[in-house]
Order: sequence, then C-alpha cells, then structure tokens
Amino acid sequence: MARSGRSGQKSSRRSPKRLVLGVFIFAFAALIIAQSAPQIAGVFDPVRTSVGDRLGTGESVSIWSRISGQAAKDARIHELEAEVRDLARYKAAAISMAERLEAYEQILNLMGEPPVRGVTARVTSESEGPFAQTLLANAGRAQGVEEASVAVNEGGLVGRVIQLGQSSSRILLVTDFNSRVPVIGEVSGVHAIMQGGSTGSGTLTDMPERSDFVEGERILTSSEGGAFPRGLVVGEVRKSGNGWRVKYAMSEGSAGYVQLIPPPLISKPIPQPEALPADGAAPAASPTQGARQ
Repeated sequence: MARSGRSGQKSSRRSPKRLVLGVFIFAFAALIIAQSAPQIAGVFDPVRTSVGDRLGTGESVSIWSRISGQAAKDARIHELEAEVRDLARYKAAAISMAERLEAYEQILNLMGEPPVRGVTARVTSESEGPFAQTLLANAGRAQGVEEASVAVNEGGLVGRVIQLGQSSSRILLVTDFNSRVPVIGEVSGVHAIMQGGSTGSGTLTDMPERSDFVEGERILTSSEGGAFPRGLVVGEVRKSGNGWRVKYAMSEGSAGYVQLIPPPLISKPIPQPEALPADGAAPAASPTQGARQ
C-alpha cells in the first residue's frame, strides 16, 4: 500500500512536466508547419517584418561589426545617402532659380554677357631671371591672340598678356608684385585692388574705409579700368592681421594649359546724323540762335 501511494505521487509530479514538454513540442511543430506552408507563412509575414524592423533599427552595434569595419562602412553609406538627398534638393532649387532668372531676363529684355571666345595654349614657366613671374604660351597673332588678352585656367585668373609675338605670347602672372587687379567681393560687394605677391596670396588695397569683406568669400574681377572682364575668379579672401589677403585660385587648376580670351573692349557709340525734314529744307533756327547771331 505504501509503494502504491509513492508511485501515485511520482506520477502526479511528472504529469505537469510532461504537459509542458508536450506543449513545447506542439508549438515547435506548428512553427515548422508555418514556415513550410506558404498560406500560413503569409499570415505571419507582416508581424515578422515589423518585429525585424524594430529590432534592426536599434542603435546598438555588434562587436563583430566594429571589429570588421562593417559598422563604419554602414555609417558612411548612410552619410553619403543623406548628402545625395541634400544635393538633389539643391539641384532642384538651382534649376528652378535658373529658369526663373531666364524668364525675368526675357521680360526685362536684359542684355547678357557676350560669348567668351579665346585660344587654348600650352604654357611654360621660367624659374629665374627678370621674367620669373611670367609664363610663355605657344600661341600668338597667328593663332588669333589679341593684344592685352587675359589668361585663365581651370582654377581662375592667371594673368594678362604683356608681349605678343607671331606664334608666342608672354603672360604676366597675378602673383607678380607689379600686377594690379581691380576686384570685388562676391558676397560683400566691396571693391578693392589686389596687389600681387609671390607668397601664395595677394594683398587687398584701396578699400573703402567703412566696408569689410566676408571671411572665406570668393574674390572676382570687377572689370573696372577695362583690363579684365567681370566675374573671373581670382581667389578666396582671408583675414591677415589688420588687412586682407587673397589665396590665388589659379594654383588649384594649374594643368599646363591656359585660355587666352580678348580684353573686354566696348565700342564707343557713334552719333547718328540729324534727320532732315521731308521737303529737304534745313531746320529753321531757333529764336535764341537768331538773337545770338
């Protein structure tokens, strides 16, 4: 009787464990069936996707991703994607502004800048001698280069032609101490004269007393004096003590070639002759003219 009572107690203790084990086995079998059956798997796909998205958007990064460098690559990819989205917005805004500007110019009948025509030539430099701050270009009158032509490269303004031959020309660089270029700030609109310097930057002089440039803005040619066309990039302005200096833009595009463009010559207006009356008679003198005579 005692043995039968003990065996009944053991069987009663094992029955809950067996029930739990059976439930786990049944759930596992149901999960396998759900993964294998397409119709049943379609019911769990939305739930599984939402749970995976929430788990995947966590800020925690695995140790293996950090060791292998995958985390840095993913961060760089996300950064580049954000930059591409920003650039796409800027591009759309720029296209819209360009179309609007073109429409305004047509409405106002605004005369645009004349088309730039020039000659591309290869240049060589001289490291010593009286012409150390000049360049020799293998193009001259025979190639269509004009007197006092302006030399530019991919970076910006290079200099101005000071000697012209039949098949060559000498260019005085903006880095020469004797070079003077009228410039204007692209953002501030302040006018000044840039004096050349061989230290990699030029000095701005003849500035208005109560005007100042903006740190880091581009400096462009102002076309004052008629020596340089308006809008050529000269460099970037930097504060130096109590003055301003310009880092040359020509050094950023020194590929051995320059474009020689004609100077901005504007023809003087020709006075038109006074129109005669229909009968061909000379116009009558005014009473004041008669009194003076």
